[in-house]
Amino acid sequence: MYRLLVVDDEEIITNSLYEVFHQWMPEKLDVCRAYSGKEALNWMSRTRIDIVLTDIRMPGMSGLELTESIRALWPRCRIIFLTGYSDFDYAYQAIQMPNVRYLLKTEGFDKVMEVVKEVIHEIESGNRMNEWLMQSRVQIEALEWMEQGEYFRQFVADSSLLGQDKEAMLSDFRTLNIGLDPKLPVLLALGRVAYSAGKAYAEKKNSHRSVRLIWNSFMDEHVRSIGVLDKHGDLLWMLQPRPENPSGDRLVLYLEGTLELIQEACLDSLGLAVSFTISGFPCRWEDVTPQYERLRRLQQLKMGDGIPMILKDQVDSSQASHCKEGVETSHKAGVLEAHLEAGREGEFMSELEQLSEFVLNGDDHHQHAAQAYYSIALVLYAKLTRLGLQDPTGERGKLLDLEGHDSMKEAFRYLRRTAEDIFDFKRMDERGKTAHVIDRVCQYIEEHLDQDITLVHLAERYFFNPSYLSRLFKQERGINLSEYIEKCRIRRAKELLKEGDLKVRDVAPLVGYDAAHSFTRFFKKATGLTPQEYRDHLVK
Repeated sequence: MYRLLVVDDEEIITNSLYEVFHQWMPEKLDVCRAYSGKEALNWMSRTRIDIVLTDIRMPGMSGLELTESIRALWPRCRIIFLTGYSDFDYAYQAIQMPNVRYLLKTEGFDKVMEVVKEVIHEIESGNRMNEWLMQSRVQIEALEWMEQGEYFRQFVADSSLLGQDKEAMLSDFRTLNIGLDPKLPVLLALGRVAYSAGKAYAEKKNSHRSVRLIWNSFMDEHVRSIGVLDKHGDLLWMLQPRPENPSGDRLVLYLEGTLELIQEACLDSLGLAVSFTISGFPCRWEDVTPQYERLRRLQQLKMGDGIPMILKDQVDSSQASHCKEGVETSHKAGVLEAHLEAGREGEFMSELEQLSEFVLNGDDHHQHAAQAYYSIALVLYAKLTRLGLQDPTGERGKLLDLEGHDSMKEAFRYLRRTAEDIFDFKRMDERGKTAHVIDRVCQYIEEHLDQDITLVHLAERYFFNPSYLSRLFKQERGINLSEYIEKCRIRRAKELLKEGDLKVRDVAPLVGYDAAHSFTRFFKKATGLTPQEYRDHLVK
């Protein structure tokens, strides 16, 4: 799915273009809108944008100035300038920019839609070219990848020692053709491929290779990276920006948006769901080991079952505490996380029973018991939140309230019952899980119709790749997400108009429309009547 952002300071133009494109190809195009350059940059900071349709002359920030900022964040983004001015200087500047089109507003909606369609075709053609280039690299990279993997598996095991000698690292990097700089900080990304049961080793190996090649086809132009298999069979990448491209926070934002494209390509061309856990900040090479361990813990804590996700570690490793977790309860909680994530119910329950016995019968009863309880409760709470489950009694707050239990023994029994419910849910078939997730999305939509609900917002809230959520919703409900939102808004608008107490202009914001005229146009298009005509018809 591609993302189109419409930008114009004239509200009527922005809303009209938004409505046209919103209805045009909802299965392929997710449409956003902004009324200023500043608001457009806010969208850019939240999600990847593929096409921007913008006016050139706007107060505060012109379209040309906006384009420079877009280039810094999303180099692949295509720009279409739409203006009422046939000013030669503006047109000339626009034509000089790569991947930019120039249109006059007088050319009409049909011409604008035609150009957007051409741009989408160009993007798709470029992606296919990436696939051809990807296939030609397979043989050359195989042996090199094995050697690099062995080196970095050792490095990740003890970066505090191996990361200190920069000259030795530089020599190793040259020998192994690792295109990174040991003197600059590095960003980590951990990828997990969701395999169906019974997948053979050779198939997994080929899948890993294909995922890496897709990664390279999207990343190589703007990022230097190396990808290897870690000791757990997950893909680990180490990244640095190229000198002329995004760095720092911009690199993280660029990475998040590009990973979404990589997820889509893996799903479409390989049939593989790939999730990523990434560093929120670059770290020193000496700190790679603790940063990697943080990503693994975050992955274990929040990864869903075969759902493409992008998780970000928000802790700066340079400021994180490196103290040891030298207590037994903390270690056991980490083991329980791994068993819960992997679906190993027997091992989880056995470890939980042992930990319960240990803390309940220990000398320092209350201190150890409270620490152990909250360590486990946080693991279960995070998993419940990720799966979208209420806790069994509908009192999720009780999970994080030790004082709410009659006794310590009863509190640990409650943990066990909660874990059993989670494992019961994990045993549900995929159809049941999908239905549960989509039901929660629908419930949220119906309860927040007065807000500007977008695909990007819903994806952020439920930790989904936006394109995957769109596809999942269509698969489950049979209509596009945008259509469902419109149906809910129409239904709620009819209910409010039927009550008769509110004026039409007061109904508009309650169903997500700031301007009454936009609401009227939307309502008439859906029902054939204006809101007032609909209300008058009810009275007759």
